[in-house]
Amino acid sequence: MPAQPDSKGPWRWAEEGRILEEALDQLAHLFAEAPRVEPDWDATHTRSVLMQLTQKLADNYPYFHPLYAGQMLKPPHPVARLAWSLALFLNPNNHALDGGRATSRMEKECITKLGRLFGWDPVLGHLTGGGTLANLEALWIGRELQPEHPAIAASAEAHYTHGRMARLLGVPFIPIPVDPEGAMDLNALDAVLDTRAIGTVVATVGTTGWGAIDPVDRLVAKRDQYGFRLHADAAYGGYFTLIRERLGGSARQRFAALSECDSLAIDPHKHGLQPYGSGAILFRDPGVGSIYRHESPYTYFTSSELHLGEISLECSRPGAAAAALWATLELLPLETDGAFASELWKSCRAARTLAGYLRSHQAWVILQEPELDILVFSIRSRHAGALSRMNRSIFERAASHGLHLALFTIPVGKARTALPDLDPDVDEVTVLRACLMKAEHLEWCARIFEHLEQARKEVPAPE
Repeated sequence: MPAQPDSKGPWRWAEEGRILEEALDQLAHLFAEAPRVEPDWDATHTRSVLMQLTQKLADNYPYFHPLYAGQMLKPPHPVARLAWSLALFLNPNNHALDGGRATSRMEKECITKLGRLFGWDPVLGHLTGGGTLANLEALWIGRELQPEHPAIAASAEAHYTHGRMARLLGVPFIPIPVDPEGAMDLNALDAVLDTRAIGTVVATVGTTGWGAIDPVDRLVAKRDQYGFRLHADAAYGGYFTLIRERLGGSARQRFAALSECDSLAIDPHKHGLQPYGSGAILFRDPGVGSIYRHESPYTYFTSSELHLGEISLECSRPGAAAAALWATLELLPLETDGAFASELWKSCRAARTLAGYLRSHQAWVILQEPELDILVFSIRSRHAGALSRMNRSIFERAASHGLHLALFTIPVGKARTALPDLDPDVDEVTVLRACLMKAEHLEWCARIFEHLEQARKEVPAPE
């Protein structure tokens, strides 16, 4: 793919390298009083290996570029990359304070700021390796607090790991059907709640496939009625609460209700501009920290303050992740009228803008209006099987020209909501999906549509 000078990415990496070199010089000066130690390494050989690695890393999609709109891959902000790299030269471990003294304080500051995003202050929580571990901790806490009612319920569109984690925890998992918009069907949930006790209900805030938001506000009322714990899997969508006033009425209400949930998972490595892996688990009631209690006399001995390992299922965790998030929040505070919120809103606008381009051409169909920044669409066809084949071909042709999307398999009935005349000659259809997570996507929608049109014209119509 030819370089696009108006796009952010590798064209600024050299500048980042110079900033990192300056910061490393300052960091080395701050540790200059330590006795000198000569590292035992071969710089020439190391450089050679890195050059080999560079060639191997080129076998990747251009995740940083706005023409990549496939998976949920958002490039870290330069300050996050630099802060992570800088901290890595010390390699702190945030499991115990003596392993990561400065970065443990940073992590606690970050958790406080994330908690305030949802109106939780005080809040208990910590960073994790990603949303899977964050959700696992919430489900584990739910099992420990509700031992008589251990079952977990989540929508059929919830992340697949919830069912897997339920098996890991040895508790029943009950998938709840979804409504036509892809959110949890509360009538179906009622039928389950009336027949058996559920210990934890997971509200998905931005499903991976559609970007749909479960009705958190109504789930809060049901939690108060039935007594289950309500956990929000907001790994993908959590940051959008910052701009909820700019979203539609139902989305605004659902995000506002997150403050009433019992726990929440959010992934800074998705919309928080962080490198992988950086997730977070938050608990509204800090008292649940007692569930984590354990003894480690050889670990927690340097301070009477809270060691983050005392409230985490993980042991060793990278302090560099806390440094990167701390630096990002210093540069881009979580303010409703700030630069971070503005960039987040551009992602939503990009999904709506691309939907407008597609809607203006009769060859395309939008399968569901985007609530956040995920857009699901398809070429039109009379037969479901042919539609799948054409979408796959468009996906391949677009990739050959530099536009990278994702494929999404859905029930044929869901497709017929937007295509009522579609012949259901197969049970499932393959459609196209775009994750427009980069703020730059808004400026590139016209070019993305041009690539789609070019790919469509190169794919022969079915007979």
